[in-house]
Amino acid sequence: MKTVQYIYEEGEHKWAVIARDPEKPSYVIDTNEYLVINNDNALLLDPGGQEVFPAVFSAISQNYDPANIRALFASHQDPDIISSLDLWLEVRPDSKCYLSWLWESFVPHFGGNDKTFISLPDVGLEFDFYGLDLFAMPAHYLHSSGNFHLYDKKAKLLFTGDVGAALMPEDKDNMYVEDFSQHIKYAEGFHRRWMGSNEAKQDWCVRASGMDIDMLCPQHGAIYRGKDVERFINWFSDLKVGITG
Repeated sequence: MKTVQYIYEEGEHKWAVIARDPEKPSYVIDTNEYLVINNDNALLLDPGGQEVFPAVFSAISQNYDPANIRALFASHQDPDIISSLDLWLEVRPDSKCYLSWLWESFVPHFGGNDKTFISLPDVGLEFDFYGLDLFAMPAHYLHSSGNFHLYDKKAKLLFTGDVGAALMPEDKDNMYVEDFSQHIKYAEGFHRRWMGSNEAKQDWCVRASGMDIDMLCPQHGAIYRGKDVERFINWFSDLKVGITG
């Protein structure tokens, strides 16, 4: 079963992670989903695929009313990111979905209509979400050609989708990175293959290094916090990507 754990709480402003599922089928990649909450309004980041929807919905329901999820944020178009869209729209039909303009004619194959999507321009978008100051940060070609991360300026949390992701063995299920040098071994092959542009990677690293980030929260694997945020950015900056070896 997936469970909800709060990684940031300041009054009614909270971040929760719906973390790895030890009972998931072995043929499905494990994912983290994140819920950004402000009072009775929530934004669900990379809500996951149809296969994991029951586990995600059940975990959230034990801690929070899913009907308060006003919007979804899809970092890109992959099925493990957003193929559960139609199921979430059954929970709240007027929910919106923040998404790169590039995928607005592709993701509707998973559900929704022309009123569902809030288009994100390539340069990114600062927006107010029921009192929260959020920034959709460009991360194109990392790994999708239309890709965004989400930064919460008050919480100092950066949701990074597949950047920072690590494909962890079953016996490694820590919420946070505990030993960076050991953890990053599970991230290296993934980043070399799935990140398609060294130029885009460098642009992201320059931008991220200039931001005030307490936690870097990927869609797969453990969360980087404290000094490990800087360690990851420096490691990623030095890594040659877009290769199969």
